[in-house]
Amino acid sequence: MARRYDGNVTTFSPEGRLHQVEYAVEAINKAGTAVGLLATDGVVMAGEKQKVTKLLEPPKSSEKIYKLDDHAAAVVAGLTADANILINEARVAAQRYKYQYGEPIPVEQLVEKVCNHKQLYTQYGGQRPFGVKFLFAGYDAHFGYQLYLSDPSGNYSGWKATCLGQNANSGQSILKSDYEATMDTEACVKLALKVCNKTMESLSAESIDLFCLKRKDDGTMVHTIYPQETVAKMLEEVKAEQEAADAEKEAKAVPMSS
Repeated sequence: MARRYDGNVTTFSPEGRLHQVEYAVEAINKAGTAVGLLATDGVVMAGEKQKVTKLLEPPKSSEKIYKLDDHAAAVVAGLTADANILINEARVAAQRYKYQYGEPIPVEQLVEKVCNHKQLYTQYGGQRPFGVKFLFAGYDAHFGYQLYLSDPSGNYSGWKATCLGQNANSGQSILKSDYEATMDTEACVKLALKVCNKTMESLSAESIDLFCLKRKDDGTMVHTIYPQETVAKMLEEVKAEQEAADAEKEAKAVPMSS
């Protein structure tokens, strides 16, 4: 039945579904892991890098984290080529707002502009949805630190902590049990690495981009992409803590001998 209705993105199936949009979501679910957490003093995000050959020249900038404006950034899961188009849309929208009103664009308004562009590609024939999800992080004077998730349909939602990509359900279960709204960025960084350690097949400092957005006392926004040496050190600590916790669970699970 689906084959009769999945040839065009504008055609609804009898069940009220747009199959092309659902296929785009499925493609993203097979992409690399991305995780975002809202802290009391910032926003933390992490993204799994693509697995490539060592013969390639190392990228000169992050391949998962994109700066949209001084107060906003995004992490990508899905097709990078599709993401580049939307990233440019977001950057242009942010600069137009700043030029017109003399102040940074509110974070949710920036997210909404990107999602409106996404939604157009689900409504007209001869096009396909963008095969990418975003985690948007930002700060504004209206709502402080914010974290948003958007999908190929153009929907977006605000989150305190979320995970997407491969094994997203496992990451979400860890966040539900371990995340607390009172955590600072240092604790959120460790939790982000813990989630990646569970959802990725082989986690290393070379296979992940780790990012933090914070605001100084003078109002300056600081975008930090952690160097590999720092990530490697924190990753060793997280893995050691996880091994200790697993060993403690196994010890408790062993029945006492009479």
